[in-house]
Amino acid sequence: MTGAAPLRGEFDTVGQVLDAAAGQHADREAYVEPGGSRMTFAEWARASAGLAGVLAERGIGRGDVVALMLPSSIDYAVCYAALARLGAITTGLNTRLGPQEVAGILDQARPALVIRDPQAGPAGPPPGVPVLERTELAGAYDHAGPAARAEVSASDPVVVIWTSGTTGTPKGAWFDHRNLAASAAASGVMSAPYDRRLVATPFAHAGYMAKLWDQLAWGTTVVISPVPWSAPAMARLLREERITVAGGVPTQWAKLLEEPDDGPLPDLRVGVSATAPAPPQLVERTRKRLGVPLVVRYAMTESPTICGTEPGDPPETQFRTVGRPQEGVEVLVTDDQGRPVPAGVVGRVRVRGGCVMRGYWGRPDLTAEVLTSDGWLLTGDFGRITPDGNLVLAGRASDLYIRGGYNVYPLEVENALSEHPGVAKVAVVGTPAPVIGEIGVAFVVPTDPARPPGRDELREWTRARLADYKAPDRVEIVDSLPLTPMLKTDRIALREAAGRDARRETA
Repeated sequence: MTGAAPLRGEFDTVGQVLDAAAGQHADREAYVEPGGSRMTFAEWARASAGLAGVLAERGIGRGDVVALMLPSSIDYAVCYAALARLGAITTGLNTRLGPQEVAGILDQARPALVIRDPQAGPAGPPPGVPVLERTELAGAYDHAGPAARAEVSASDPVVVIWTSGTTGTPKGAWFDHRNLAASAAASGVMSAPYDRRLVATPFAHAGYMAKLWDQLAWGTTVVISPVPWSAPAMARLLREERITVAGGVPTQWAKLLEEPDDGPLPDLRVGVSATAPAPPQLVERTRKRLGVPLVVRYAMTESPTICGTEPGDPPETQFRTVGRPQEGVEVLVTDDQGRPVPAGVVGRVRVRGGCVMRGYWGRPDLTAEVLTSDGWLLTGDFGRITPDGNLVLAGRASDLYIRGGYNVYPLEVENALSEHPGVAKVAVVGTPAPVIGEIGVAFVVPTDPARPPGRDELREWTRARLADYKAPDRVEIVDSLPLTPMLKTDRIALREAAGRDARRETA
């Protein structure tokens, strides 16, 4: 157990940490839901023990997979903890998934039970899969039967987390108890004793599922963000709930700065720029106006902790890099043959450490493609290391396109375009083109829809910062960018849109 965390003792499993947290954090709040429902650590432990007893009576035990089709909620957290006690394996399904996606995941996971809220999404489990309805949970929390006990080891699987599926069928990354302990040890500036963390990502996401041990160790209160998001609601929540850690996309931080000026946020110690880097001017304004440093984190489903910037890093570092490896994590940039490349040279990013998944659930073939015999995870990202040790991402291997024989990394172009004052959001994709092979298409959400930036203006802006061949060949002004169920930019949809527009122009 990390010495800086308030939880004292040595633990091997989530169940052990949960019981220790119930004793040592006791009456501290573990969860706050929209609407005001709250649960302490002691109540969380008691409810999960009661539910574990009910599930054990239904035959759920060590090694069984149980799928949660629930919204982010206290109920979700109790189910996850109860299953960890039993040595069962939790997998969460984002409630935004459609029927085909749900069926595909359940076919791979083969759950012994599905716990669901039929109001949370249109897709239900296929016929024949046992179901426990959410309405039955509250009664189970008070179960008075014998305590459910299971012989659970640190190397047992505890959770399967599904990739977003932007490049095909989702894959299930699985983690054992040691993985979750490593994530807590590597949390760095993101965790401090008795933090109050505002969480907006779905609980089925790695940002929650892989951080269970971290929450228990640090006594963190998870405050679930209401949906839909609004700047006034977030500003109010940050103050009323005394939030210490919060994440948001750059545009959300910018909108928060527009709220009436009533001084800095006294409790918020760190903000996270999620899904996209924050421009230097936004970092400076947030620090001065709200008194909050913004940091950047680099992670993925297969390794929920990799790199991060520090609050004291310059704004340019926050904007142009994803920081340095966290404690216990190694990062290596190599060529296609796995040989390290010099600092400053773009190559393929590899990651090694205790936070890296054990493999893809039920898919040893896919596991062998991304995990080397000496423990390196092949991330599928391109990047380079700066002389001072920060990692700069250049984009996903699947996103790269080749324009006239030159490699173009969309993320690099997006970062340049996002500095333009007329660009609120941007995504760049490649699309086939005669002679030249592929061209770049920039989908731009303008800051002012009445005065969007033009193609030539954005091309010149890019050329002033990057090689001329990286400037987008086409610019499409859009109201919003399509998102996947995991709230990432849907690049498959954008590539399809770019192809349709190209065919329409040549028709």
